[in-house]
Amino acid sequence: MSVEVGKPAPDFTLPTDGGGSVSLKKLRGKKVVLYFYPKDDTPGCTKEACGFRDSLPDFSGLDAEIIGVSKDSVAKHDKFKAKYELPFTLASDEEGTTVEAYGSWVEKAMYGKKYMGIDRSTFLIDEKGVLRAEWRKVKVPGHVEEVLAKTKEL
Repeated sequence: MSVEVGKPAPDFTLPTDGGGSVSLKKLRGKKVVLYFYPKDDTPGCTKEACGFRDSLPDFSGLDAEIIGVSKDSVAKHDKFKAKYELPFTLASDEEGTTVEAYGSWVEKAMYGKKYMGIDRSTFLIDEKGVLRAEWRKVKVPGHVEEVLAKTKEL
């Protein structure tokens, strides 16, 4: 399954840091920046999370919620958030259903070995739950600024 710009984004309900949960349906009325990343506390993922952290006031000013999703446990998310003072929601998709629904569970290759993993990707969803933009195979430098610019257009 995959997603298509201009179509409704797949709904999800996932457990989050701090023992909560997040649901796309409950965020209607707000823009949502949904980003999938491979693993808490790794160099690229930390840089990306800190980029969103540092730009949060800009996103908040646009009435946009940021949600980071990986297959890490809620407990790992709690540690990651505390260590880097991340002020936005981190959702745990240990089963991988949401990652798959968004087409972000892909075959990867490293040192000649193939394996399945999360494709670093970001999705911009409007107030009505419609996907307005997507970024695949994200390179971290400049990415947050690009997402912010697109969010301003909505």
